[in-house]
Amino acid sequence: MKTMVIALCLIISGILIIVQGTRREDSVVGVADSVGTEVANAWDGKTRQPEHVWYYIGGGVLILTGLVTAVRKIAS
Repeated sequence: MKTMVIALCLIISGILIIVQGTRREDSVVGVADSVGTEVANAWDGKTRQPEHVWYYIGGGVLILTGLVTAVRKIAS
């Protein structure tokens, strides 16, 4: 039971972080960050990511961890 609560909390946290990333991407700060990143990448050729991409990655990792935890609990 305790493991399922932890898995559910991880999944919900991941969803909330992805929603925050979407809100940031659609905001003025997110648009400015994307434009600045594109200009910087074009200038020196380095690979950079806007901050909302890291929100998506973090949320995805939390969701995946929650799902793996839930499947392990169900399988055992």
